[in-house]
Amino acid sequence: MGVELCQAAEARGYSPDLCSYARNDLGSIFAPQRAPLGGLSRPDVLIACNNICGTVTKWWEHLAHHLQVPLFMLDTPFHLGQRPQHIFDYAARQVEELIAFLERTLRRRFKEAIFRRTVERSAETIKLWNECLDMCTARPAPLGAADRFLAMAPVVTVRGSRSALGYYRLLKREVVRRLEQGQGAIRRERRRLLWDNIAIWYDIFNFFNRLAAAGVSFPVDTYTSAWTGSIPADSQPAEGVARIYSDIYLNRDMASKVELMSRMIARYELDGFILHSNRSCKPYSLGQQVIHAELLERTGKPGLIIEADMVDSRHYDDKRVASQVSAFLEVLG
Repeated sequence: MGVELCQAAEARGYSPDLCSYARNDLGSIFAPQRAPLGGLSRPDVLIACNNICGTVTKWWEHLAHHLQVPLFMLDTPFHLGQRPQHIFDYAARQVEELIAFLERTLRRRFKEAIFRRTVERSAETIKLWNECLDMCTARPAPLGAADRFLAMAPVVTVRGSRSALGYYRLLKREVVRRLEQGQGAIRRERRRLLWDNIAIWYDIFNFFNRLAAAGVSFPVDTYTSAWTGSIPADSQPAEGVARIYSDIYLNRDMASKVELMSRMIARYELDGFILHSNRSCKPYSLGQQVIHAELLERTGKPGLIIEADMVDSRHYDDKRVASQVSAFLEVLG
């Protein structure tokens, strides 16, 4: 339904060059009859954080305008190199402001004990997710990119809940079982690659199954590993939340991204990498030509850049991408 919902937003004057996540979301408001389940319920309040991109700021302002509900925006400064403490202090003060904002808006008292339990469950959930990702260093890797893109949903959307914690306990048991039985994510793992950027959601199974048939697995990617930040054990809950939201992959400079991907290539013993030049996600995709060259120089591993969009399939040429991938596999040997 991605294209249809994007078109509904475009019909209201939103540019086709705008992020397809934003167009998809806005389109579901303008044309709820076309959206899954009739669209989302009207919220009492909107909360957003600009740690992944600047588009979110205006996107959520427009949502607040159309839905006529109050908005709180958590601001996280961009990191260049070292992450100074004052950035985390600044974000922590905003978490306190968020609490006060919600008390006023919802007319309910904040309960510190529930907050602490939620943050503790969140920390345990992240730990389990980390352990599942770490086990993919094994040969063959027990989870592929498509597996992780689907399994990431609870850690993204309901991280501090009991259901998320239960889900990742089950997932860890499944991954351990696969390791014990020597079962990989694909039947015959011959090559191991890194995936960079968001999935091509409408083609996720076709794309990765085509590579799996050629013996290519993806033991690690930069996107699902973005939800692996740890909360210091001695920190206060608000400080922990501030650190998690401030210190993420897309909120860092290019040198930090190259460093992280180089470590991934070495640790997971990869043969190369594929960078998704995502038309919608500029913060994720800008600079990939430089990243490609830097990774090749630092690791000696070949890479491929493919062009697509995470939601809008009008900007995806399946035959062209298949041809590029086929040529890249010949280079890998």
